[in-house]
Amino acid sequence: MSAPPKNWEGQSTTRPPLFNGQYYSWRKNSMRDHIIREDYKLWDIITDGPLASTKKNVEGVDVSKTRDDCTGEDLKKWEKNTKAKKWLVYGLGPNEYNRIQSCTTTKEIWDTLQVAHEGTPQVKRSRGTMLYSQYENFTMKEGEPIQEMYTRFTTLTNKLKSLGMIIFEEDKVEKILTRVLPVTWESKITVIHESKNIATLKLDELIGNLTAYELRR
Repeated sequence: MSAPPKNWEGQSTTRPPLFNGQYYSWRKNSMRDHIIREDYKLWDIITDGPLASTKKNVEGVDVSKTRDDCTGEDLKKWEKNTKAKKWLVYGLGPNEYNRIQSCTTTKEIWDTLQVAHEGTPQVKRSRGTMLYSQYENFTMKEGEPIQEMYTRFTTLTNKLKSLGMIIFEEDKVEKILTRVLPVTWESKITVIHESKNIATLKLDELIGNLTAYELRR
């Protein structure tokens, strides 16, 4: 399941979602949205790191800065790091907290959890290739209701989205009309092509049309 049930503990508009290892993609997206709502600059710190933690010594070697070496801008970034860390750590269960307790920056926390639950970049690419192959070969099962097909379809496209592979709305609509529906739907597909602008047709509108047609069959 890509998202937790509605009664999942911790769902709130005012605090980050709880996380005990389940529904990572959902939690990642919810946490990102929550932090951006709080302060967009916090998200920059999470994705880029607070930076400015080293300086060149007289030999030209990078060494850690002391507090006295930090500029006002450096200190502001580390303050943002501390604030963002509070949000990222909030709601972590014991096992998840153990993964990140030695991390000093929010970028380290974010990357550690992401690798733990989504794998390394190489693993993600491999998983993305597998999921995209499933998307390319996706078809409606014999006797499957439209809503069940739609649930499978959106679950798959959401998994691809979590890996950074975005499928545009127009492409989803076109795929369902031309490659997902069986030949028994040909007459309805023709009507939709003749009566709708496929380039602007929303996926939810398409599914609504197909569901209404299904109920009349």
